This record gives sequence, structure tokens and C-alpha cells, in this order.
Amino acid sequence: MNDPSKPLFWRDSRMPYVELRRVMDGREVCYAPHSHTQWSIGAITAGQSTFLYRGDQFKVSAGDLVIVNPNWVHACNPIDNQPWGYLMLYIDTDWLTNLRHEAALLDTPVWQDISTATLHDHEWYVGYCRMAECLLGADRDLLEKQTAVVEYLTALMHELSGQVAEPQQEAPDNLQAVADYLKAHASVEVSLDTLCEQSGYSPGHLIRSFKHHFGFTPHAYLINYRIQYGQQELKRGRPIAETAVNSGFADQPHFQRTFKKLLAATPKQYQRSLLNQQIDTAGGK
Repeated sequence: MNDPSKPLFWRDSRMPYVELRRVMDGREVCYAPHSHTQWSIGAITAGQSTFLYRGDQFKVSAGDLVIVNPNWVHACNPIDNQPWGYLMLYIDTDWLTNLRHEAALLDTPVWQDISTATLHDHEWYVGYCRMAECLLGADRDLLEKQTAVVEYLTALMHELSGQVAEPQQEAPDNLQAVADYLKAHASVEVSLDTLCEQSGYSPGHLIRSFKHHFGFTPHAYLINYRIQYGQQELKRGRPIAETAVNSGFADQPHFQRTFKKLLAATPKQYQRSLLNQQIDTAGGK
């Protein structure tokens, strides 16, 4: 039986565009500000929590949905150590872009952020939970799961079609060059002096300007990217120790601490759940 305090990650290699996380008792699940490359939508299934989303803060309760655009900094945490539970679905941004475009909701297959941060609608919540139950069901076949995801997300994208976020101001070329440099050199040590040379800014001005445009300091941006890379490596079945080194961490304990800080799960929990799901899927179908 699953420990309710431990996260469960569902993933099926035949549906690589979605991943589901379930937490039944989230009192020990605390996130540092972070971002994902995927678009994500979550349902609060029990209790209450605080949803930090860029510069805004929301109090969400059982029955609410939260929406997170790709690369938007956010965190969701318990209130006064009270029990809370949630389901979080992560959807590949390119896949969802194509879904919106094919539904004639986008003129071109180019991602547009959605301005809605929370939904307080019983029908959408119930529909979400029904979709999640289908994905988690060992007795549900592939076609049923694929249909549930496409039907729900297509309907939701129609519902939110008028809620387009204002385009974010693009970072100056020199700051974008710093971001690109951090990604290209994520596996090695990076110095602030080098980043200042890249941008032509002083240290203080670089840190302030970078955080204004990207939501992170350069260091936090680098760490967030390393963890994103680590997630992908773990999904591919890479050993944790190897993933730690390839992601730019000095050792496995440092990687594990940082992974848990940002994702509220250990690398072992994350990888084990995925592997178990893949084994169950392969054996059951």
C-alpha cells in the first residue's frame, strides 16, 4: 500500500506528453520557487494551501484548480502544517500547442500563455479528477486514457481560449545570452565574473536585471535548469549518481537535497514511481 505522505508519479512511455503526480498528505511537501518546461494544471483534493505564482499569492482549497504556464516561477505549500492533498498533471508544451492549434484556438502552432491562475468551478474539478482516476487505473486501457486526456484538455482549452496572458517583455539580448550560457554550461561551475563579462553589467545590476526578466537570480536559474535536466535523465532510467554528476552537482547528496527542495520528492521516489508504473503497464497490457 502506498504511504500517503509519499508522492506517487504516474507515467506511461506510450503517452510521453503527460505525467501525473499525486500527493495524499502534503504536510511534508514544501516547494522552493521553481519552474517547469511543461504546462501544468493541479487539483487541490483535500485541505488548503498557498499558491505563489510569479508576483501573486492565492489561497486555494479542496475543489480548486491551479494553472501554471511553462517557465513561470511558482510554489505551492501547506498552511500551518495542516493536511492537504493534490493531483498535478504536467503536459508537454509542444503537444498542447498542437492540440490548441488543431482545435483552431491558435492561429499558428506557437505557444501562448494563459492568464488564468485558478479555477473555482465544480464541473471542471470533477472532470479533472475523473481524468486522473482514469490515468491511475491499472484496469484502464491505453485508448481510454488517451481519450480522457484529449477530451478534457480540448474542452478546457476552449473554456480558457479568451484568457490569453499579455506577452512578457523579452529579455535584452545580453541577458538572454547569459541565460543561454548558463544552460550550455550547466554541468560545470560558473562564476559571476564570467556572467558579467557576458552581459557587460556590474554584478548587482546583472542579478537585479536577470531576476526581473526570468524570475530567478542567475544562480537560482542555473539550479532550476540542472534539476529539470536531472528529471529528464531519471526518466530515461539513468542511475542517480550518474545523473547528479551530469547535472552539474558536486556529489549525489547535494543533488538529492536540491532535488527534494525544488520538487518535494527525492530522486529515488521520482524514479522508482516511474519505473514501477512502466513495469505495471508492461505487465498488465
